[in-house]
Amino acid sequence: MNTASVVNAASAPNPVLRVPPAAPEVAAAHFAASLALHTDVSDVAAALAAGAGGDPGFTLLDCRSADAWDQGHIPGAVHLPTALIAERAGRLLDPARPVVVHCWGPGCDGAARAALALALLGYRVKEMLGGFEYWVREGFGHRTPTGHTRREPDPLTAPVDAADCGC
Repeated sequence: MNTASVVNAASAPNPVLRVPPAAPEVAAAHFAASLALHTDVSDVAAALAAGAGGDPGFTLLDCRSADAWDQGHIPGAVHLPTALIAERAGRLLDPARPVVVHCWGPGCDGAARAALALALLGYRVKEMLGGFEYWVREGFGHRTPTGHTRREPDPLTAPVDAADCGC
């Protein structure tokens, strides 16, 4: 960024505009790159539900520990802890198939570490933002030691009376 494009703090109308918005072409490139690297819980759930013949076209990978997996996990996900990716990815994952990786939640960067490990091995990968936490909070089904379960959607994370948020 050119420092000339930064507004003098005293002359900025507010903190939001202290640094002006990017040019449209810069913003478009940034957001396109972001969408190429990330997806969200709702889109993953929709893809899993609508996949042709039950196949969404990607592999969902849970990179948490065995204890975390046992506490609860998304049905159909492949379990591969980050520490074992280099050793086991070739046996568990098809290199021609995109991988969507998730960890606990937005306060954890485990999915980013796992995505990096997979990318370095040549896999096309996206991170599922929100992780297992938001999967559960948005009311999607998951497996626990007692069986399949789901919670009511948290109204702060998912629309209560609509199929989707409209975005």
